[in-house]
Amino acid sequence: MAKKGKLDLLGVSAFCESMGMMIRSGIQLDEAISLFKQKDHKGGLLEDNIEVMEKCIAEGNSLKVAMEQCGIFPEYALKMIETGESTGKLEDVLFTLADYYEKQDVIVSKIRSALIYPLAMLVMIIIVLFIMLKAVLPSFSGVYTSLSGSLADSSYRYISYAYIFCRVVLIIMIILVALLIIGYLMYKGNGKRKVQNFLATNKTLASIMESLALYRFTSAYEVLLASGKMQDDALEEAKAMADYEPVEKKLEAVEAKMKEGNGFANAANEVELYEPIYGRMLIPGERSGNTDSVLSRLISLLAHSASSQLDNFINTIEPLLSGLLMLSIGIALLSLMLPLIGIMNSIG
Repeated sequence: MAKKGKLDLLGVSAFCESMGMMIRSGIQLDEAISLFKQKDHKGGLLEDNIEVMEKCIAEGNSLKVAMEQCGIFPEYALKMIETGESTGKLEDVLFTLADYYEKQDVIVSKIRSALIYPLAMLVMIIIVLFIMLKAVLPSFSGVYTSLSGSLADSSYRYISYAYIFCRVVLIIMIILVALLIIGYLMYKGNGKRKVQNFLATNKTLASIMESLALYRFTSAYEVLLASGKMQDDALEEAKAMADYEPVEKKLEAVEAKMKEGNGFANAANEVELYEPIYGRMLIPGERSGNTDSVLSRLISLLAHSASSQLDNFINTIEPLLSGLLMLSIGIALLSLMLPLIGIMNSIG
């Protein structure tokens, strides 16, 4: 019985590349599907659904229908493969999709790290502060109180300050974690635009989101062109893949320019869809008939740019959160050591 679920991005990439190579070498569709079977039957989710695909192909259905039947492939891949089959460019589409999902996996991994690392650090800070408040500070407070009688009226009042500091920081950290979780749930739900607009108030995050949106759009645009779509049709369908309002508005401006008779390269350059250094690549490529190769190069540059920006963001957040953790512990420990120093001085 076939297992349900979704194939991961690298799995989709590997499947598309393998299918493209087998089709290129002249292997029939049904035979190509059967070659994915593993002798030990440990091929994972894809292996568990091969029989469904084989049966569907044997009944005379297309590759897109067979992939749709097993339900493990993303909707975008199904749509592109359907277009490739209808235009007779299935091989080209498969290889382009393989490259797209390979790059997409790298980007998604970066985004996941950018979200998980700060959340993990915040949780760690909360745990440390909770231990300080519930175990460390009360233990020292009890000892010092027995020596001085009152923390508020002695040099041991530093511990009271430590309590206040730790509680304030703990509340702030809990609020930040709650905001991250709420923001994630809103992003996955119906509040994606609101979350994007809030994040866009920060220039760094706005730049990252724009780079990711341009990467998604350009990748989809390349696949659609490879499948035989005309420029205006490809733009119309790929526009939804941007999924970021500022970029969508620029794409609408590009679309309007193209309706006036401009090609995509000129229109994109006029509305400054891409940074000038990237946008200028398209014009000579389009005029020389090498749009595919230029788009492929542009996608690689956009992926590298988005990846670098995410790395820089993570590298900025890491020392800030680590510093906050060390500062919290340092201030708390210093408040415990000052009374001890006072006792030692009085004994001496």
